[in-house]
Amino acid sequence: MDRRTKERVAVELHEKLKGVKLAVLTNYSGMNVEKMTVLRNALRKSDTELRVVKNTLLGIASKETDLGVLQDHFKGPLAVVLNYGDVVAPTKILVEFAKKNAELEIKAGMLNGKLLTKEQITQLAELPSREVLLGKLLSVLVGTQTSLVNVLSAVPRSLVQVLAAYKTTKESGN
Repeated sequence: MDRRTKERVAVELHEKLKGVKLAVLTNYSGMNVEKMTVLRNALRKSDTELRVVKNTLLGIASKETDLGVLQDHFKGPLAVVLNYGDVVAPTKILVEFAKKNAELEIKAGMLNGKLLTKEQITQLAELPSREVLLGKLLSVLVGTQTSLVNVLSAVPRSLVQVLAAYKTTKESGN
């Protein structure tokens, strides 16, 4: 690559890194093109991209971005996973792919400017997805309202039952 191309790539990558929620550094040495393509396609479905970038260009592009916390890990052949949406889905894809393919090694990550270890990335992958968590929250909110309605309606219901019992006793007594 000539100098102008490198500068263009660094500027383009810098702009992308500004909006990244999650970034994961992986060592991909030994992976063939077919496996990389499969991984890229799986990650695209979760609003995530996998890029193979030279470490020097990644170092230049990551300055003044949250990805700067990973500067110490820019060694060896690296592929960087950049996510802009739900952070759980791509980590699940990466962890599952790494289990099936020993060539892919998760090195470190960054979530909203904070450094993540390999273990923390694995723990993040074990979380339920955003949709599942929202569903659980919604069920808690609906359950609370249902309980409140039941408690509030218990007093009039009890009054009606007492009046019905009183009416029954009056009718049977006559």
